[in-house]
Amino acid sequence: MNDPNSGTVSFGYEDIPATEKTARVGGVFSSVARSYDIMNDAMSGGMHRVWKDRFVRRVKPRDGEQILDMAGGTGDIAFRLAESGASVTVADINPQMLEVGIDRAAKRGIDGLVWTEANAETLVFPDRFFDAYTIAFGIRNVTDIPKALREANRVLRRGGRFYCLEFSTTLWPGFADVYDAYSHKLVPKLGKLLAQDEDSYRYLIESIRRFPDMPTFEGMIRDAGFVQTGVEPMLGGLVAIHHGWKI
Repeated sequence: MNDPNSGTVSFGYEDIPATEKTARVGGVFSSVARSYDIMNDAMSGGMHRVWKDRFVRRVKPRDGEQILDMAGGTGDIAFRLAESGASVTVADINPQMLEVGIDRAAKRGIDGLVWTEANAETLVFPDRFFDAYTIAFGIRNVTDIPKALREANRVLRRGGRFYCLEFSTTLWPGFADVYDAYSHKLVPKLGKLLAQDEDSYRYLIESIRRFPDMPTFEGMIRDAGFVQTGVEPMLGGLVAIHHGWKI
């Protein structure tokens, strides 16, 4: 778990100086950007599409709303949100991921999205600007997660909603052991085969293992100022949708 106050944070199974994490995570995503969607299909058997569809249904985007999709570089969530008529700003700290998303949007004929390079911990957007804030499979890569959650709260209007889709810890007996063996042994090999990058995918799996469990992360969301928080586990908690409201 990240603890910037101690001076060190997790980078996979390593503990490194907090000042190094942003650059090292940036290197991972620069490396995997072009193969990111192919690898998502390979790693999840295509299930990530189902999870993202369900996630956006929970967000309930509406025509005319302003929505910030943080860590949304490749556009997967933004494309779904934009179908509602909402005005979507896609923010990502990694320019290579944004380039992939912009290319994908152009090929699909999707116009009107705003693409911006931004750090979740230090957003440049004004206070109380967005109706909803979404982040999918991105929060665990942030160096200072509590700071990013506070920033999410700051940029939301009163009554705004926060939604996060992230891997967690499955509570299904037996399944956890099977998934653990699959993810540690096979996913890095898939990364080597499909993306020519075994180390980056080893980090991504390790980062899941170091992420807080569902009750702990829900508590962090409350500590950032959100109310009526909740969590919806999928596959016993392997993946979870967290939410909260700003009042």
